[in-house]
Amino acid sequence: MKFINRLYEIIITTAFIFAFSIPTFASSRIKDISDIEGVRENYLIGYGLVVGLNGTGDSISSMAFTEESLIGMLERLGVNTRDGKIKTKNVAAVMVTGSLPAFARQGTRIDVTISALGDAKSLQGGVLLVTPMLGADGEVYAIAQGQVAVGGFSVQGDAQSIVKGVPTSGRIANGAIIEREIIFDFANQKSIKLTLRNPDFTTASRISDAINSYLGSVAAKTIDSATVVLDLERTRRDNLIQVLTDIEQLRIQPDQIAKVVIDEKSGIVVIGENVRINPVAIAQGNLTIRITETPQVSQPAPFSTTGTTVTVPRTDIQVNEGEGNKLNILKGGVSLQELVDGLNALGVGPRDMISILQAVKAAGALQAEIEVM
Repeated sequence: MKFINRLYEIIITTAFIFAFSIPTFASSRIKDISDIEGVRENYLIGYGLVVGLNGTGDSISSMAFTEESLIGMLERLGVNTRDGKIKTKNVAAVMVTGSLPAFARQGTRIDVTISALGDAKSLQGGVLLVTPMLGADGEVYAIAQGQVAVGGFSVQGDAQSIVKGVPTSGRIANGAIIEREIIFDFANQKSIKLTLRNPDFTTASRISDAINSYLGSVAAKTIDSATVVLDLERTRRDNLIQVLTDIEQLRIQPDQIAKVVIDEKSGIVVIGENVRINPVAIAQGNLTIRITETPQVSQPAPFSTTGTTVTVPRTDIQVNEGEGNKLNILKGGVSLQELVDGLNALGVGPRDMISILQAVKAAGALQAEIEVM
């Protein structure tokens, strides 16, 4: 009996190890690699005033737009200030930005970002007055107002100042109320388009195949590398939202082109999985000249009446021509890991790796696209 139990334990353990040793390919949901055409955000922008600042607002004398906006606002409230000179540091002109989500309904709230437009030092403690927010068509879609929350601060003394974060930019959570809806009759659509975030013919074809296999009909068709059209009349389902929910959860294996991305400013090199090279020999060597200055002070003996103290220069120059570096051969069709291992074997850094990859590409041995940012 003990032998049988032990045998069962060995079989289960072996099956467990074998199951987790099988290589798995990273798959992604259709929801994460594509968007539904027409279902998107819309940017909003507005111009307003923030009041209640503790002397950190705009200089009214030098900021004409702040002064005119303050006078216009007071006149709408029945206060005439045209004849007097306004002197205040508690008001700042700001730009208000936000995004109108898809299918947002009238009366719902959205977050807005507040950014100083003039020479205000900080928006800490300020309150945004009623500000209309416009869309690209010039229509008002939301009204913003509320207490500005600023993450940074600025403290200044006579001899030192400290600034943390950006005190001239803040945020109002749920600070805008939607007043106008964007009409989009989604329920009565006869077809929709899925737009790939990274256009690729293979990925688009896999998406349409996965959808057709799930629905059991030819309802999806790839029209280009970035678009898959779904014929809703062929889905044979009454609930459109449920169909799209199920389709979004389908998983596929996205494809990618062989590409090497290089950022020369920061020295970052990103190499794609499908990058391959033909047989090539690579040698890398740098001429390094190191100059070290160690000046010494020469001075006369104590109580001496002759001689002066002088600085004697001492220079040490070392030249390294990279004699230890050898010519390495990289075999054809090597994988990404082998390519990286081969370059690391040469002892090269990111900067030198950029030059090597560009030279291999110029030799026609790198079967990939190089994109320099």
